[in-house]
Amino acid sequence: MSNSRLEEISAQLDSDSSRDRMLALASLRDIPAIEAVPLIKKVLDDENLQIRSMAVFALGIKQTEECYPILVKLLETDPDYGIRADAAGALGYLEDLRAFEPLSRAFYEDTDWLVRFSAAVSLGNLKDPRAYEILVQALESEEVVLQQAAIAALGEIKATQAVEQILEFAQSPDWLVRQRLAEALGHLPHPKSIPALKYLEKDPNSQVSQAATLSLQQLA
Repeated sequence: MSNSRLEEISAQLDSDSSRDRMLALASLRDIPAIEAVPLIKKVLDDENLQIRSMAVFALGIKQTEECYPILVKLLETDPDYGIRADAAGALGYLEDLRAFEPLSRAFYEDTDWLVRFSAAVSLGNLKDPRAYEILVQALESEEVVLQQAAIAALGEIKATQAVEQILEFAQSPDWLVRQRLAEALGHLPHPKSIPALKYLEKDPNSQVSQAATLSLQQLA
């Protein structure tokens, strides 16, 4: 990337106009990570929350050695729960197994359900079987979205030992929970998976029944 283009984006990130800064951040999409990350760091403490959120997300996509420690620090210390949730999500994109510990801590200790939801999703993205205990605990959450995240993540980590527990959600009133269940079962070869998927294929919600059909094909 030409230096003049990088200087132009860098100057735009210093603009007083939040619209300029947002456009500059968006224009980093095509710039290699090694050149983009120093520029992303300029707006990590922006006064505009949307810009901060975009910058945190960008660190999950533009991956360099620097991204992991920055994201962990944001997850552990940022006062804004939205930024902590973004940092948890970005750590999932990095697929760095070191993130298992900070994501687990966030799941257990953060007081905000959105952060815990992001942490559960990212634990699935890491595909680390150590997440099993945490995700099974998340199934018992009062928050339906946490149940959805946990079911999906248990599928991602291929936790066949959780099949009996997630099958308890086959009649959940929330169709998204049933859809996540149908998708997860496609990753979980278990004697009960196929009968459950045949049941979910008859679900009144077309998205659930389609997900069940796809999962049956996957298991076949």
